Amino acid sequence: RRPGEPPLIKGWLPYFGEALNFQKDPLGFMKTLQKQHGDTFTVLLGGKYITFILDPFQYQLVVKNRKLSFRIFTNKLLRKAFSIEKLATNDDLNDELHVCYQFLQGKSLDILTENMMQNLKQVFELQLLKATDWATAHLLEFCSSILFEITFTTIYGKGLAGSTKTFITELRDNYLKFDDKFPYLVSDIPIELLGNVKSVRKKLIKHLTSEHLAKIQGRSEVVQMRQDILEKYYTHEDLEIGAHHLGFLWASVTNTIPTTFWAMYYLLQHPEAMAVLRDEIDHLLQSTGQKKGSGFTIHLTREQLDSLVYLESTILEVLRLCSFSSVFRFVQEDLTIHSETQDYCLRKGDLVAIFPPALHYDPEIFEAPEEFRFNRFVEDGKKKTTFFKKGKKLKCYLMPFGSGTSKCPGRFLAVIEIKQLLVVLLTYFDLEIIDDKPIEASSSRFLFGIQHPASDVSFRYKVKS
Repeated sequence: RRPGEPPLIKGWLPYFGEALNFQKDPLGFMKTLQKQHGDTFTVLLGGKYITFILDPFQYQLVVKNRKLSFRIFTNKLLRKAFSIEKLATNDDLNDELHVCYQFLQGKSLDILTENMMQNLKQVFELQLLKATDWATAHLLEFCSSILFEITFTTIYGKGLAGSTKTFITELRDNYLKFDDKFPYLVSDIPIELLGNVKSVRKKLIKHLTSEHLAKIQGRSEVVQMRQDILEKYYTHEDLEIGAHHLGFLWASVTNTIPTTFWAMYYLLQHPEAMAVLRDEIDHLLQSTGQKKGSGFTIHLTREQLDSLVYLESTILEVLRLCSFSSVFRFVQEDLTIHSETQDYCLRKGDLVAIFPPALHYDPEIFEAPEEFRFNRFVEDGKKKTTFFKKGKKLKCYLMPFGSGTSKCPGRFLAVIEIKQLLVVLLTYFDLEIIDDKPIEASSSRFLFGIQHPASDVSFRYKVKS
């Protein structure tokens, strides 16, 4: 080590380093290292030297340092996972695509919310409101099926009458195969060793080319603008346009599906929480003069959804428990990070990371952090936003969507979508869990996104009489 560098933990396995220990129990492993080495240390994981900074009061040193690049990190990831090449060499394309994210907030978000509610209504009226007797389903499969369809139709639009269903089912099946291999795709394992994922990815990309998307009507502003920009930089036939759309679609559903699964799972396990949420939704419906009749009659705006504080708290608590997303930056040149307690030297070519689960499971910040408490983010009937460590108020206390300029631009839409689906399920259906077994989280996505369950769980539902 050079003078001033953080402690290095590289394990006894060449190249892999501590990857296997990390994958077995990411949080336990990080806590052990924190006890041994303090809040800052470098770990060798799968050929990469990653310096972790675990002190929440030091996060801004990472997020605001211009010599630490988010773009270089993501461009490498996009090339490996989706086979998008041009972003690595074209900053203008990068910048223009970034501008599109304005259509995921404000008035555009209201339009997306409205369209999503209509698409949700269509799915439920067609398929689920016929379930007057108990119907049994697997929870993850159920969430995947509904969320994939409503996300795709809201963002990309609908195909010609009759063909949409087949197209979406085929797209979803291939997408789930692709997503299953995603953690391996972003590693340095050659794609040829990952089974048929290369051909599955090619199929998905072909489904999302300009030619195919032209047959779909009602695309959202964000997709329309992205398509216009892509056609400036590529020829109309270029398959890489489809790769960009695959990346965007993946970002739109990859974490929403498991988050909704865990929200439903915890609510089914905690009937007292479900009762409070149902009560809160009923009060809102009554105060807005909406009656729950037969058929799908309710309609809630974004503002009304945001007023449901216990619903929001439940989703935030699920994100706290299940999000293992980390914030990464690429070190562009040798540099020194100056913290209040100590300075650390970083090497060019390494990565720096913030690991939010260490924050989310800190008992000093969150009492009994392993427990699901649906009302953890409510205080005096309002959203609770003040949490403390060492007597100091934390600026960042919950980080499922990253931080700084790299914060997930689709976070508002994702949370609204989960709220809408939960409102519909809790309003119209009786729900019961069948497998009352504790479900473990799989740690295959230990630095990327929401943990998936290690196994699915059976539940049953029927329309309320």
